[in-house]
Amino acid sequence: MTLHKEGWMYCLVATVLYGLVIWLCNTFLADIKWLMYPILLLAGLLWFWVFWFFRIPTRTETTGEHLVISPCDGKVVVIEETTETEYFKDKRIQVSIFMSPLNVHVNKYPIDGNVEYVQYHKGKYLVAWHPKSSTENERSTIVVKGSKGEILIRQIAGAVARRIVTYSQKGDIAKQNGELGFIKFGSRVDLYLPLGTKINAQIGDVVQNGVNVIATL
Repeated sequence: MTLHKEGWMYCLVATVLYGLVIWLCNTFLADIKWLMYPILLLAGLLWFWVFWFFRIPTRTETTGEHLVISPCDGKVVVIEETTETEYFKDKRIQVSIFMSPLNVHVNKYPIDGNVEYVQYHKGKYLVAWHPKSSTENERSTIVVKGSKGEILIRQIAGAVARRIVTYSQKGDIAKQNGELGFIKFGSRVDLYLPLGTKINAQIGDVVQNGVNVIATL
């Protein structure tokens, strides 16, 4: 397991603050143990969570030309036929994956291909499971054209997530399971797949980026 590059500054700040809390407790609360210990415990848990949030676990990745691999860690919360209005402007199968603050938050390419479209949208910060979050929240849309067709990946901010990082640029070569971005502190990722795609996931499934097969093209 390693630490993601997006987390170095956060982890440094968390470590400095944790050290400051320890110093303050030892200086001013050394004789008030009932207060000092809970504060140290809470600060220690927060410090650990920051490092845990930005972790990059070692995994055996799944690959395949026909396979759509999960772009993120989380729980599958939506599988439905819907109209995608930004790029395709037609019917697609939407698969949405909700990421809690405890999940790994790296986002990865589900397929190999060429990046045909990248667009960032400012927006609201509705809770990530809100039906309108896909179209009204802050979000980034990436479209990858592979050998079996085009798919759309949408990074969506939530009530807690306030920072979407997108590495993709139009014209990039997308490599399956390669990083396309990062969402800080919980949100969701939507996939829009061609009609007729075989969906391998079910609502409620817990999936991991680079590992679980979401669909077969």
